[in-house]
Amino acid sequence: MKKQYSFITTLLLTASLAQTQAQNADSVTIKKFFDATLSHGKSYPWLRDLTTNIGGRLAGSANAAKAVQWGKSVLEQEGADKVFLQDVMVPHWERGAKEEAYILNGKQKINVPLLALGGSIATPKKGILAEVIEVKNFQELRALGKEKCEGKIIFFNRPMDPTKISTFEAYGQAGDQRRSGANEASKVGAVGCIIRSLSNTLNDYPHTGSMQYATGVPLIPAGAISTNAAELLSKTLQENPTTKFFFKQNCETLDDAPSHNVVAELKGSEKPDEIIVVGGHLDSWDVAQGAHDDGTGIVQSMEVLRLFKELGIKPKRTIRVVLFMNEENGNRGGIKYAELAKQNNEKHIFALESDNGGFTPRGFGIQGGSPAVLAKIQGYKNLLAPYGLHEIEKGGGGVDIGPLAPQGTVLIGFKPDPQRYFEYHHASNDKFETVNQRELEMGAASMASLIYLLDKYGL
Repeated sequence: MKKQYSFITTLLLTASLAQTQAQNADSVTIKKFFDATLSHGKSYPWLRDLTTNIGGRLAGSANAAKAVQWGKSVLEQEGADKVFLQDVMVPHWERGAKEEAYILNGKQKINVPLLALGGSIATPKKGILAEVIEVKNFQELRALGKEKCEGKIIFFNRPMDPTKISTFEAYGQAGDQRRSGANEASKVGAVGCIIRSLSNTLNDYPHTGSMQYATGVPLIPAGAISTNAAELLSKTLQENPTTKFFFKQNCETLDDAPSHNVVAELKGSEKPDEIIVVGGHLDSWDVAQGAHDDGTGIVQSMEVLRLFKELGIKPKRTIRVVLFMNEENGNRGGIKYAELAKQNNEKHIFALESDNGGFTPRGFGIQGGSPAVLAKIQGYKNLLAPYGLHEIEKGGGGVDIGPLAPQGTVLIGFKPDPQRYFEYHHASNDKFETVNQRELEMGAASMASLIYLLDKYGL
């Protein structure tokens, strides 16, 4: 009995020692990721090139096509085992000439910044001038009805909830105004719709974003005014309920256009048929350089591949870097990628997306898989916590990788600090200089570290 007990104890001690040695080795590798990217990483110069030399990259545009060729070229230069393009037909909406807007309070005319919402129709050539009805939500609008709203411009003025610590939660709660405000306004006979920009910062930068028209509802133009303009318009309406608003926008929707996802592979050494995806979206809104949304996610994903190559780490499973096209106004790239994965009988173990800006890393959100999968990933906290990665919990994966969920793929969203993101999101101030180099590089190393662990030990 004593011998049996001694044997079991020896086995346990041996297993514990082996686990400790493995953790020590993993800790060394993770430090190498951070050391390499913080000392001589390429994500920051790549971001400068993408955002300042190409700029805004709305799907269907010439700049989006340039970005595809740029991504393919860089990934080939970095020594991916394979780089290829996936054909995708994408929506093609163009903003046209710069928008005009002003508040008309009696004889006082105050110009305000406005951006057409992506997918909106244009106003008549002469613009629209009408009285304004301010509402906070759809229920309030419906209660007013056609009698009070017909022939007016509906002004949705519900701010993002400042008490929400998660700015993404606040954004989600306020987003119905942008997505469906024009439909609801049209139902009560409005001639136009303007919304308060989805931002928790007061400034003069209007924030665009996609909206969708409902079937069977008359189409009316929709635009977003800056948060400062929304505050001013609301105050003016309180003082003078007959205040009018003018806006003119020149946008149009063209036929769908051909584009591409960019895909690069590091072939797995032991289980090449098991695929790990890391990526972001290559397109951006037209009015900005698309730095935080989502240039940062693109270059961080590319840096993951570069780090594996530089450090000579041969993954067990195939790692794919995917630069998705058309997340902003259709998600055609994500849908096409998942469609081809199913068609080709590919087995995707997990997919990691970076589309929350290039700020200080905080952790990862896990979607899908069993409770044991979540527990296993959370078990790496002791290795990741020294780099500020404390928040590893259930959460959203990302729009681009979402279509992989029905195939059983575990989705993981990279989570940087969210507090400043909506200062820049979909606005013209989303520029290269707003991204901190060190924060960007920390994010790339964080993503590489989690991929390394999940590739080595599986789910």
